[in-house]
Amino acid sequence: MKKLSIIRFKPKPEHYDEFVQSLKTYISLPERTGIIDHFIMTKDEEVFSIVIRKADQLEADAKQGVEYLNTVRHMLQEYNETDRHTIPLTGDVVE
Repeated sequence: MKKLSIIRFKPKPEHYDEFVQSLKTYISLPERTGIIDHFIMTKDEEVFSIVIRKADQLEADAKQGVEYLNTVRHMLQEYNETDRHTIPLTGDVVE
């Protein structure tokens, strides 16, 4: 089974380009072996990370994602007190 994750980010305007570059680098790291395909989409002031991964890698990838987020959190605006710096959505890929 495959999982699809969409993570929304809202970079601070002064860090927008730097954040996009950092996310591109992070997603392409060779140790991210569970990733089948990935995309980065931008719309208005938001950045979307779209990843298809092997389902058995979801937990490990989520842990790595939080570690990455902690390194770039200063570049991001909070959405609200509940979601904070990201709005994530993950589900099964139906083919």
